[in-house]
Amino acid sequence: MPIIINIDVMLARRKMQSKELAELLGITQANLSILKTGKAKGIRFDTLEAICKALDCQPGDILEYREE
Repeated sequence: MPIIINIDVMLARRKMQSKELAELLGITQANLSILKTGKAKGIRFDTLEAICKALDCQPGDILEYREE
């Protein structure tokens, strides 16, 4: 998939664990895992906004496009 999800990178930079981010977002760890692994078919803008707010970053820090 040419869209790369960099949530793990941002979590490491912020020294935050997935469990803490899931709690801040109000989603399950399983749903966060689906997002992190790129298995999600899409992401809602309000979820993306909440992730950016929790990790103090921009959407471009989380989403990356790479040609296959």
